[in-house]
Amino acid sequence: MKQIAFGALSAALATASPVIAQEERRNLPETEITLADVETISPALRKYTEDTVLAEVWTRPDLSARDRSIVTVAALIARNQTIEMRFYVERALDSGVAPAELSEIITHLAFYSGFPNAMSAVAVAKDIFKQRGIGLDQVPSASPELLPQSADAEAAREKTVSEMVGPVSQGVVDYTDMLFDEIWQRPDLTPRDRSLVTVTALIVSGQTAQVDFHLGKAMDNGLTRAQASEVLTHLAFYGGWPNVFSAVPVVKEVFAKREG
Repeated sequence: MKQIAFGALSAALATASPVIAQEERRNLPETEITLADVETISPALRKYTEDTVLAEVWTRPDLSARDRSIVTVAALIARNQTIEMRFYVERALDSGVAPAELSEIITHLAFYSGFPNAMSAVAVAKDIFKQRGIGLDQVPSASPELLPQSADAEAAREKTVSEMVGPVSQGVVDYTDMLFDEIWQRPDLTPRDRSLVTVTALIVSGQTAQVDFHLGKAMDNGLTRAQASEVLTHLAFYGGWPNVFSAVPVVKEVFAKREG
């Protein structure tokens, strides 16, 4: 199902208000629609968009607008839903997500959601960066100095992956080592935010088997229980109730293990 771009909502979201100051915008790209367009198809969808998603969900206190932007952009990239992507990339920049961080989110999700999904995000982001005058001096280099990592933790991870995956595909083992030794250590997205992006992508893609490890890693990296709980609430609207309900038992187990 195509997502709604909400091009006419930027003024409303900027003030966290459900009031829509502009119903239509001239020269909209073919992939964007206004709330007036939504009204012609589903007045109820417009109502829930304004009254529930924008007026309530985005203003809940346990997750900042910046974090909600990161979660939303990650969810759209993971699901390859480009119609809303332009609006939410712009919203992310306005909420304090740096261009370098957006660049790293796209790079990171190339590995967790597939390179084609990342390329779709590039197609959207390139025009926004151009319009805002964001150049190469504001995005990470291809080979930055990597963050340090725990040798013991990585050795344990490499041993587990080698034993589990090696007999089936040594190539997967080799590139998994690259994923953790290089991608996860790139410095322009904090480990906490990188974990937040990963957990989001796994939940909205229904990949619950990986949530245990990555949510634990996220909380080790600074994501609080209240924030993790609110991520589920947010993703119910951006990834669907079934994906969130499938993730709830895993999240509950992670919480219980940490409390224990």
